[in-house]
Amino acid sequence: MTTGRRTTALRTAVVWCPDWPVVAWGVPLSEPAAVFVANRVVACSPAARQEGVAVGQRRREAQSRCSDVAVLDRDVDREARLFEPVAVALDALTPRIEVTGPGLVGFPTRGPSRFFGGDHALAARVLEVVTPVLAGRGEARVALADGVFTARLVARTEEAGRGPVVLPVGASPGFLADLSIEHLEQPELTSVLIRLGLTTLGSFAGLEAGDISGRFGVEGLRAHRLARGEDGHPPDLRRPAPDLAVTWQFDPPADRVETCAFVAKALADELHLCLEAEGLACVRIAIEVETEQGEQHVRLWRHEGALSASALADRARWQLDGWLHTARSKSGVVRLTLVPDEVIPASGRQLGFWGGRAERADGITRTVARLQGLLGSEAVSVPECRGGRGPGDQVILLPAAAIDLGAERAATATAWVTEPWPGRIPPPSPARVRIDPPSIEVVDTVGRSVAVSGRGELSGIPALVGIERRRHRIMAWAGPWPADERWWDAAEHRRRARLQVVLEDGSAHLLVVEQGIWYLEATYD
Repeated sequence: MTTGRRTTALRTAVVWCPDWPVVAWGVPLSEPAAVFVANRVVACSPAARQEGVAVGQRRREAQSRCSDVAVLDRDVDREARLFEPVAVALDALTPRIEVTGPGLVGFPTRGPSRFFGGDHALAARVLEVVTPVLAGRGEARVALADGVFTARLVARTEEAGRGPVVLPVGASPGFLADLSIEHLEQPELTSVLIRLGLTTLGSFAGLEAGDISGRFGVEGLRAHRLARGEDGHPPDLRRPAPDLAVTWQFDPPADRVETCAFVAKALADELHLCLEAEGLACVRIAIEVETEQGEQHVRLWRHEGALSASALADRARWQLDGWLHTARSKSGVVRLTLVPDEVIPASGRQLGFWGGRAERADGITRTVARLQGLLGSEAVSVPECRGGRGPGDQVILLPAAAIDLGAERAATATAWVTEPWPGRIPPPSPARVRIDPPSIEVVDTVGRSVAVSGRGELSGIPALVGIERRRHRIMAWAGPWPADERWWDAAEHRRRARLQVVLEDGSAHLLVVEQGIWYLEATYD
């Protein structure tokens, strides 16, 4: 366990697999495909990029640029499980592999570089080991530099796409100087720095550390270290101290991911409470397992911020899923241990620079973690606004495990959606949207079924609604709002029209007609 500060960054190698969320789905990179989270592109294939699709685009914009792009949902569990063979291949070079996330892995190079004859020889060896594992499913970029942060940015350069890149010792500040301040990936901090005229990492690095600490606190100081070519939490070659480790013995041995994940969740909660009592936060966790055949496996997972209890549990679940689905594990697990391999002083009790308290987010995270432990990791969801015409399309639910609950999320406000969406019903939105809308009957004053023409006109004045063999008189109505959706896709093309009605008992409903059949889509409160 390490808590000390360093003034320099350790030499680090990084292996980055671009477009890994797409690769994990098994989609050939020669076909246009994109992975979406909250209706925005988070990864896309090279073929999709050639058509104009880019990370950060809304789904509608991406599909307007490439109409045949394959739409995929993010599946972090799948990505982590399929990335494990890459980490296993690197075990042949060094035992201190650090997985930051699916598609990104690194390790300190001091020992391996000496063994293989230098940084360039090591980089070539890393690419030689990793390439067969990918088996043509994607590329691997290898970069060596001073520090994890710099090595990651080097791996994202065009030069790294042509072969391994080794940045000379001491060259990190010069490499980072002209890069955009947005590479820090801290939107709130970078927006302030840009307004202050600090648009590059070099301009930010030129400020005094004391001034940064006094103005922006711990997070600002960590970002300043990164901009200077140092790591906020650099790798450590020393073995972790076991004093805060938590362990579970399985009897009988566990061979199911669900069983191990449930125990990992309990261990993560216990470890988080122990660290909190010591005033510490974990930035790197060692996950250790022992099988009934005596096999022992260890994997390090790194996070640039403090790992919450749910984040600890997620990484343990991903790792166990990878181990139990590979040939490495031929028998059940008899012991699971979580070791806080690297910790830093916790700052969760401090006032935030941008207002609010960090401990409030910690409290929310702990509550969500307890609910996930009781109901399952995917049972807790959070809402997010998105574009759409119907009430069921305008708000979606995302797994809480995939969201930073401590950060402000503009997507929770209705103003987040700025597109006009012709045919969208006006506010207010219905209070209850039916997952499986029942079919109903809508008739006019002479008892004929009401229809909506292709021009969006009603065939008669709606007078009665038949719901569950009972007819209710319509006291007021509004609409219709016709919608011609996905007209360019013959398989998913839909023409619908919606009608708002108020019945004689005072209840208000939203009706929708499609292919001549009326449905009760939603109810107003």
